[in-house]
Amino acid sequence: MASVNPFNLSDSEEEAERRPNETIGTQRSPRDGAPRPSPGNPFSPPADAEPPTLLLSSNRTSPSGEGSGSIAATSAMAGTAETRISVDGIAAQLIRDQYILTALEFHAELLEAGREIPRLRDYFSNPGNFERQSGTPPAKDQVLGPGGPMHRAGSISTLDSLDFARYSDDGNRESDERVAVLEFELRKAKETIQALRANLTQAAESEGPSQERKNFKSSPEIQEPIRPLEKRALNFLVNEYLLKNECKLSSITFSDENDDQDFELWDDVGLNTPKPPDLLMLYRNCGTPLPSPRDMVNVSVGVEFTDLPGNCTAQDPPKKLDLSHQQQKEVIQELEYQISLLNNEKQSLAEQIRKLQSEIQTLKKTLSSPLPAILDMGSQKTSSSDSSSSITTTTNTTTPSTNPLSVSSTDNNQYLDIRGVSEPETKPDPSTTVTHPQSLNTLKSRPPVQFAQPNRKLSPAFQQALLSFCRMCSDSRLGAEVSRIADSEESVLLMLGRCLPHIVPNVLLAKREELIPLILCTACLHPEPKERDQLLHILFNLIKRPDDEQRQMILTGCVAFARHVGPTRVEAELLPQCWEQINHKYPERRLLVAESCGALAPYLPKEIRSSLVLSMLQQMLAEDKADMVREAVIKSLGIIMGYIDDSDKYSQGFELMLLSLGDPSERVVGAVHQVFIPAFAAWTTELGTLQSSLIPSLLARIEKLLMQGEHGLDEHKLHMFLSGLQSLIPPLFAVVLQNAPFTSKAKLNGEIPTIEVTRFPRPASPLQDVATIIGSREMLSALLLLYDYQLEHEGTTGWDSLLWVVNQLLPQLIEIVGRINVTSSTCVHEFSRFFWRLCRTFGKIFTNTKVKPQFQEILRLSEENVDTSTGNDILTKATVPIYATGVLTCYNQDEDRKLLVGFLEDVMTTLSLSHAPLDSLKAAFVELGANPVYHELLLTVLWYGVVHTSALVRCTAARMFELVLRGMSEALVDRRAAPALITLCSGPEFSVRISTIPAFGTIMETVTQKELLERVKMQLASFLEDPQYQDQHSLHMEIIRTFGRVGPNAEPRFRDEFVLPHLHKLALANNGQAVESKRIDIATQLFEAYSALSCCFISEEVMVNHFLPGLRCLRADMEQLSPEHEVILSSMIKECEIKVENRGMADAQGSMSIASSLVGEDAKTKFLSKMGQLTTSGAMLANVFQRKK
Repeated sequence: MASVNPFNLSDSEEEAERRPNETIGTQRSPRDGAPRPSPGNPFSPPADAEPPTLLLSSNRTSPSGEGSGSIAATSAMAGTAETRISVDGIAAQLIRDQYILTALEFHAELLEAGREIPRLRDYFSNPGNFERQSGTPPAKDQVLGPGGPMHRAGSISTLDSLDFARYSDDGNRESDERVAVLEFELRKAKETIQALRANLTQAAESEGPSQERKNFKSSPEIQEPIRPLEKRALNFLVNEYLLKNECKLSSITFSDENDDQDFELWDDVGLNTPKPPDLLMLYRNCGTPLPSPRDMVNVSVGVEFTDLPGNCTAQDPPKKLDLSHQQQKEVIQELEYQISLLNNEKQSLAEQIRKLQSEIQTLKKTLSSPLPAILDMGSQKTSSSDSSSSITTTTNTTTPSTNPLSVSSTDNNQYLDIRGVSEPETKPDPSTTVTHPQSLNTLKSRPPVQFAQPNRKLSPAFQQALLSFCRMCSDSRLGAEVSRIADSEESVLLMLGRCLPHIVPNVLLAKREELIPLILCTACLHPEPKERDQLLHILFNLIKRPDDEQRQMILTGCVAFARHVGPTRVEAELLPQCWEQINHKYPERRLLVAESCGALAPYLPKEIRSSLVLSMLQQMLAEDKADMVREAVIKSLGIIMGYIDDSDKYSQGFELMLLSLGDPSERVVGAVHQVFIPAFAAWTTELGTLQSSLIPSLLARIEKLLMQGEHGLDEHKLHMFLSGLQSLIPPLFAVVLQNAPFTSKAKLNGEIPTIEVTRFPRPASPLQDVATIIGSREMLSALLLLYDYQLEHEGTTGWDSLLWVVNQLLPQLIEIVGRINVTSSTCVHEFSRFFWRLCRTFGKIFTNTKVKPQFQEILRLSEENVDTSTGNDILTKATVPIYATGVLTCYNQDEDRKLLVGFLEDVMTTLSLSHAPLDSLKAAFVELGANPVYHELLLTVLWYGVVHTSALVRCTAARMFELVLRGMSEALVDRRAAPALITLCSGPEFSVRISTIPAFGTIMETVTQKELLERVKMQLASFLEDPQYQDQHSLHMEIIRTFGRVGPNAEPRFRDEFVLPHLHKLALANNGQAVESKRIDIATQLFEAYSALSCCFISEEVMVNHFLPGLRCLRADMEQLSPEHEVILSSMIKECEIKVENRGMADAQGSMSIASSLVGEDAKTKFLSKMGQLTTSGAMLANVFQRKK
């Protein structure tokens, strides 16, 4: 059997270009094999017709008569033509000759091949090519356009809804086209009406809460409000009654008052609601209410009380509604007794059903045993168990499981439901289930069917010739398949294997996933390996660019196939399909390969899993450029790590972890932390290398990075290694719990308290949840109780896994922390977050007894350790901010907050008195200030510094205010920060006052409250205008630096009225500065400030009065002190002068444009008033726009 590739038209455009020219629409004679025109074709050319010059290149046949006729005419001289014209020429020829259906088929094939041409696209998207006036036929001498005339229905605007397959070949198609279109519209309209009927009736019936209806039923004296459906029904009946009794005016009034209802159509009430009798019939039968269709009971399943066991007889229903309370109790008791009897009978019947079902299964197995193993995949090579499972699979196809991928209990765990979604459970007919194997045996053993022969004496040749006039086609592939009906299961499989490659290309791309069950079943059970390979090739190439849902469906089918056929065939048949598409040009296909490797991992041989599949995924991780593909590769690698058992692959897994952590895509790195690292850590836990190899390897790389980065640390790599180490904290804690001395004592008996929600940090994925790693939250809770008790009362003796954390991991981490650059906020933040997660995971007792003592031993905070000459060196390192923000903030109780406040106060005091750098304290304040929860706490620490007796400590506190004010609420600034700063300004030391200037600048930059801004403005003005500060060079330097920093972001009014005028004064005063060093310091700071402010919008008045004069004063200083700065200042002055000139010109032009616009507005008003006076006719309005002659 010839193999057919169904994807020649969709996947390979180059192959379509190389395909040789073939003719279409010819029929080959079985005798001579010569191509000839189709018989009976009205479009076949005569013998003396002129040879056409059109060549078509395709391999599919048009379904329409005119298409075949045109192509037959075209192909008659195909052998003599030498040249091949373009596809656009073919399209033009088809449109010109009015072969619309052939052109449409040609357009569809080009679309499927991805070679759409504009001519066909524009033609079929233009509805004007297919419409004309339906009332008058075209004139005889009318010249048809390129689209030609065609009737169309009123609701048809394009060719999308035309059913061309229904057109006949008789040449006169107009009436058939009209009928086909109208039939299509009628069918669609009926379907829409049915759907709307169901939806509207259901919505009408469901209106009104069910609880209210229950309340009304339980209290008959309360009137239940009318429901919308009831109201509409009563309205209809009332209107009908009025019309029947000649009350037409009342009916009209009633209809007007209910204008939202159509009284001529009952379906407007409720589309699926039966119409009740009229009001007269309802009145006459009011004593005997009519049963509602929804309240009727199928009497065939009813139970008579007299037939119940125990001689139970049902009492007559009560005839009065006013029963006494005692009678109602008796009725209830009797009904409860009947219910108990019915339940007993139900249980006995259920037991009988179970017995009958078991007997049915026994009969099925007995009857299916004689069947030959015709569906065995390996005929001679497979075992007897495989043979029996294949037969059982066939005999149980009438009872599919409702659970996707579930294994039926009656099919030896071999039959799989490969549907993507579960269907409603339906109980099969037992008789059908029992007689199905019998029908199979009968089919196999019955003799050939005998037909009654007529009592005639016709010769066989005459009979054969007579029957030849029955138009049957058996000389084609499809005709041969149709004429040969399968007589066994094996024949069905062989037929599917032959037909599916031809069916798939003709199914819409959006619906091809519907073929997946058929392809998979055939691939599973087909006896020929070559055909199975072709079918699996079709499965992986089914959709050119499968979306997420389609890929899930294909993966579900692959898993079902793998579970059915076993690891050997998965390796031999499925993996080659993945390998072929590893470098496919479409990322969706490569994504399918990456996801398949993970989904098939549990069903592969372990040798292949740890070698071939691992190598495939490693290659895709290193070479693929699509982020989504690499993300899927990482997830599949994580699954592989969950099933791998070759310890030699540890180093390869570690390298894959480092490679993936360095990926530039965030989604890939996220998949590493969510899937790969937890799976890899679980494997290293089993190998015993988590503490001995994996974590030490990452720490060694961090240390090496710090040693190499003395002149410039690679923060990205540090983040990469530290984030990987952070993802290993949950599995490390699980190892500590699982290897503790109390692990064997953990029992799940009795009450186990639930774990607090905040006990552990939120995991990045379920695989990082400690409860998932341990096995269950109950077991984790039991272990945590014993863990806390052990740490608090019994210690860590003999607890090797925890001793490794305390004695090796923590000291090494603290040493690394002391070597990082304290000015790098990124490094400080990363390590703080790591220690926070470590302490939160290991618990409060561990943090208080094991972590804090080691930090406190290193920091050694005490008064006698303060060295005023050199300072405490360890307090200047990153250990301080990381301990404060990573360890002391883990828990937020009062004692923890007091400990943090005391630590920060001691560090501030020690660093201030020892004249040490404040970088470590600043880093701590920045990290804590990012969280508004700690603003009050930081202000408490700073107030301690404000009231300290040492001026050095007060200076430090003043400088720290600048760091914490950003992001702080204005209320807190007004209530606590501003008074503290003003208190510092009232002190006698100039150094303390100068230290408050940056904080005041930050307030001006971030606060909008006017009263607070005025207070700050007054304080800054006192610094600038008070005579006692005139000679304070450092104060002027700090003010200029602050103005340059906050000026661009401050309020424009504050900048124009305060900052720029005072900068002008300082620049002017600096021209007379006698000390050259001070003069150049001020000039340099002024240059920086003016450079920052030059980017702001400055009004013309301020520019002329303050900004330009200040720049000129500064240029005068720079001419003598720094000529290179003088050149820049000159260009700045020139630019500002040009801006001022341009603004003047723009203002002049603006005044002219305003005047012209006023004139234009006046003309527009007059014109509209003229237009308003024209009230006679449209002709007079048109005359307004005519020129005078």
